[in-house]
Amino acid sequence: MSKSAYVHSIETCGTVDGPGIRYILFLKGCPLRCKYCHNPDTWVNGDSEEKSVDEIMKEVRRYKSYFNASGGGITISGGEPTLQAEFVEELFKECRKEGIHTCLDTSGYCEIEQVKGLLENTDLVLLDIKQIDNIKHRELTGVENTKTLEFAKYLEEQNIPVWIRYVLVPKHTDYTKDIEDLGAYLETLSNVKRVEVLPYHEMGISKWESMNMDYPLIGIDPPSKESVERTKDILKKYNLEVY
Repeated sequence: MSKSAYVHSIETCGTVDGPGIRYILFLKGCPLRCKYCHNPDTWVNGDSEEKSVDEIMKEVRRYKSYFNASGGGITISGGEPTLQAEFVEELFKECRKEGIHTCLDTSGYCEIEQVKGLLENTDLVLLDIKQIDNIKHRELTGVENTKTLEFAKYLEEQNIPVWIRYVLVPKHTDYTKDIEDLGAYLETLSNVKRVEVLPYHEMGISKWESMNMDYPLIGIDPPSKESVERTKDILKKYNLEVY
């Protein structure tokens, strides 16, 4: 019997979470409490639907022609998918058997020993580095960034390709020194293929309100185009492909 996982939602033809056209599976559960989270309903399992590896593979196979034509595949996101590492590992093993590209979208906040088998079957990691400054990272997410940076180093040791994602949040992640420090750190990692600067948005506010929770960033507007371009220019100084 195949392993099951708590599922939040599924997107069948995604184009922004990895290369090509992708089947994106969003899992429930997350140890972070990011102030800008646009899916706080993923934080706990609650009354989640469970799906097995066999059920997911049956759906994924329907899109193989799209994957093959576009260079796409499957992306597992969350929440934090490493919380259900055994399920993801089994799913990725099945995908590998059928030549389907596997991508893990993660904060890297996990115990490395628990995800080694999963990473052995991962073709690409989308790694969210929320803040390079540890104190500011804790203030923004509720946890320190130590595990994330250890995870990043392990990915380099295993030569697993990485796309870094950095959410640009005014008054939280847009400080010049922090962006410079991030660029300098990423320049030391030989497996970083690209860096994506993602402008903060307010689309999650309605979910916080529907869950009767106070949204922490009320009054914080999305960054200006100039701020986004400035951030990209800083990172490009460190020999990084920035998008």
